[in-house]
Amino acid sequence: PLALLLALGAAATALAEPLRFVDCGSIDGSIQEVNVSPCPTQPCLLHKGTSYSINVTFASKIESQGSKARVYGEMLHVDIPFPIPEPDGCKSGIQCPIQKGHSYSYLNKLPVKSEYPSIKLIVKWELVDDQDQMLFCWKIPVQITS
Repeated sequence: PLALLLALGAAATALAEPLRFVDCGSIDGSIQEVNVSPCPTQPCLLHKGTSYSINVTFASKIESQGSKARVYGEMLHVDIPFPIPEPDGCKSGIQCPIQKGHSYSYLNKLPVKSEYPSIKLIVKWELVDDQDQMLFCWKIPVQITS
């Protein structure tokens, strides 16, 4: 019971953003910070019918005319495409063309539809450049709830 109490205490102190995330293959960029708001604890509790703000700060290692986001819900190692309102990175806070060595703040929304099932899964968010290479890729655990 003491170990459980300590684990709960550690989880409660991890309220501050930025989030802990897993880099899942950023090649042409490096992620500095991932924020999902509101998400005070992990896994993020995503309430159906709510939209969440995504803010990713990353540095580009390449030049690119454009960028496109792809979002997935990962369950049992299967990626299920997750539609987002604006997949164009150049309309999501990034000034295009993307310059090598510059830092960018990518801003988007993650709408959680009421018809989604209540489940735990991994959100995987990719941003690819004009050569379809990963500017960034990150994953976080979430729980969709009513």
